[in-house]
Amino acid sequence: MGVQGFPTLKIVRPSKTKGKPTVEDYQGARSAKGIVDAVIEKIPNHVKRLKDADYQAWQEESDAPKAILFSDKGTVSALLKAIAIDFRDSISVAQIRDKEKETAKMLNVEKFPTLVLLPGDGKDPVRYDGEMKKEAMVTFLSQAATPNPDPAPRDKKSKSSSTTNKSKASKASSSFSKASASHASEEGKTAKASQTAESLEDESNPTESPNPNVVTDDTPKPVKVPNIPPPIPVLADGLSLQQKCLNSKAGTCILALLPKPEADRASDTTTQALNALREIHHKHSHAKRNLFPFYQLPSSNSQAAALRTKFAPADPDIVLLAINGKRTWYRPYPSSTSFSHPDVENWIDAIRMGDTPKRDVPSGLIMNAQDLPPEPVQIDLDELQEMKESMRGSMPAGVDFELEEVDDEMYASLMAQASGAQGEADAETTATPVSSVVEPDVTISRRASGGANETPISEFKKMTEYEAMSRGAKSSGKDEL
Repeated sequence: MGVQGFPTLKIVRPSKTKGKPTVEDYQGARSAKGIVDAVIEKIPNHVKRLKDADYQAWQEESDAPKAILFSDKGTVSALLKAIAIDFRDSISVAQIRDKEKETAKMLNVEKFPTLVLLPGDGKDPVRYDGEMKKEAMVTFLSQAATPNPDPAPRDKKSKSSSTTNKSKASKASSSFSKASASHASEEGKTAKASQTAESLEDESNPTESPNPNVVTDDTPKPVKVPNIPPPIPVLADGLSLQQKCLNSKAGTCILALLPKPEADRASDTTTQALNALREIHHKHSHAKRNLFPFYQLPSSNSQAAALRTKFAPADPDIVLLAINGKRTWYRPYPSSTSFSHPDVENWIDAIRMGDTPKRDVPSGLIMNAQDLPPEPVQIDLDELQEMKESMRGSMPAGVDFELEEVDDEMYASLMAQASGAQGEADAETTATPVSSVVEPDVTISRRASGGANETPISEFKKMTEYEAMSRGAKSSGKDEL
């Protein structure tokens, strides 16, 4: 389809070549009316536009049935286009304006719109008096001709019913083959082959397959565990809010300002809004699409009151707000819109596409990122354990290491050692190969028979080379590390 971004709208229409539809990009407005108008415009038009001077010639073209709509509008409606398609090659459909007085007088038409059927074969015209609804109009025109049927789907039911017995037999044969193959595999592992001895088993006493777990029609299907969206993160204090969203380097954030517990008179509204946010964010995360972060701010957050004062002073309920610290704009959620899932998602999609007007953030709200303390480092213990296991597999035989958390004093000492070692390495660059210079910024434990001692990595490298040489191994030190 040539899709390069999301969301992308394309209009697909059938073409003259079967199986190869015509695909066009939609370039119109991102609104319901714009999309509907574009689709209606692409409907094939088989309706003939008539005037008083054309009516007689059109009527005498053939003796086939004809239908003519007297309308006070100049454009052909999507309804009439669809009817013309349904009766194509059986009823000729036309439209004529109310300004054409002669034809209207000839067929006794006094109100608009009015549909008139000309049955043909010399029969008198029949005027339609029902509602302008497709189903009723098609029924009315069906007295003169049968509408074209929709393309029938492939008859899978008859094919499946005729092959039911074959399918069951095939499944039974497949299950027996799998069980037999599994049985033969187990016997091949335990029994030795013999050319002189054969043992034949009676077919009336079949042996049990060692692996009888064969899926059949009667096998119960596994229960699908619902994928429950996780709650959106909470920013409990003002500093975390400034570090995440309200600073000069922060991108777009969606903030949910929660009402005070004692003033929460619309708990259902709050729950509905939070559920919509968590489901939308989970959907984008599950599809691995980059989406700006969502946060909820409890009333206890020191910055929440300030945000309410600036953006929604009179609203006691939950407030949704999109804010961008780097570009200093914000966009509130429309107060007249409900917090249903579709409405919230439409608002977020409009922010993603940049289709919404933005307002300037009041001065004094966005902090300079350099004036804020660094965020605390969050360590994923599971990820750390995986890294440890992968590194252990690449270590030389007889060498192990441990990961250990250090305090600020130890960290400063290690950084000082690293700086000193780097200075010495720079002074000896002309005489020392590059491969032998390693920054000692990691502490590794070398386990020996006498215990485990923490040793800087530069010393560890020297000991690794010494051990390799003492074993008669050829090692460069760097490769083993």
